Amino acid sequence: MNLLASLRYLVALHEHRHFGRAAAACHITQPALSNALRALEGEFGVVVVRRGRSFEGFTPEGERVLATAQRMLHEHQVLQQDLRSDAAHPRGTLRLGAVPTAMPILARFAAQLQARYPGIVPVALSMSSQALEAGLESIALDLALGYTERMPARGGPLKAWPQYVEHYFLLRRAPAAARQSAARGLQIGPPLAWADAAKLPLCLLTPEMHNRSLVDGAFRSAGATVRPAMETDSVLTLALSVVAGDVCSVLPGALVDAVRGHDGLEALPLTGPVLTTPIGFMSHRQVQPTRALDAALALAQDPGWLQHAAAHSGLLAAH
Repeated sequence: MNLLASLRYLVALHEHRHFGRAAAACHITQPALSNALRALEGEFGVVVVRRGRSFEGFTPEGERVLATAQRMLHEHQVLQQDLRSDAAHPRGTLRLGAVPTAMPILARFAAQLQARYPGIVPVALSMSSQALEAGLESIALDLALGYTERMPARGGPLKAWPQYVEHYFLLRRAPAAARQSAARGLQIGPPLAWADAAKLPLCLLTPEMHNRSLVDGAFRSAGATVRPAMETDSVLTLALSVVAGDVCSVLPGALVDAVRGHDGLEALPLTGPVLTTPIGFMSHRQVQPTRALDAALALAQDPGWLQHAAAHSGLLAAH
């Protein structure tokens, strides 16, 4: 039995919660994955996986084996990167996650990191806040970009690296006069009250998404009730519904910046209240960083990068 391979299959099963999907992610057949897990159970003399007609979770003993597997695979990755790299030339895979509304900034970060260190292969994933936090705690993610306000005020396993403060806009089609002007691309219009935005046909994120709870809170603070014309769990749909339809959307600055190239659109800063949310990278404070993660954390604190991130998010005042 290849112990490391079997532990990797176990972690894949934890991540995918499905035998077939875990096997596909590991590029093996489902029977091969099941046989490896049974061999792992034989090695330790305990039942690790609860089996029925489908995956039903891990036994208490399985949870302990899983936690050890996550640590061993991480230490294996740390050792591999250490042997293949030096401080000036880190090499290896770096798993990055971000909440959907911060993906444009994560994409910029990953591209700059790869350009600075060609030996690093960033894997950029769009994930919910809950999935980001779970991924960091299980060491499935190296670094996550999200809402640092969700972290415990004191203590906890995660450490924050502040990046920028997000502001919010109403995205709409520009009035006809503005569309006929010589200016190209998206325009920044005058401020608009949340209470007035609530009267418009809106495409908003679905209620389970953390960003939607922030937006709903701002509407409530303005004394407004919102009945969306559309809902979606895709930030791309938020923007494209405005481009292709007759609705407006509420977007943070990072997403507004991502659609600046579209002519005929206008973004109005939302006020009364002014909603701001701190966005930062988060890492696991108790896990030994890989060479690639050390390089990423150095970039995350670089003044040039922080200035770049701020210019493409927030109030977009730098454009």
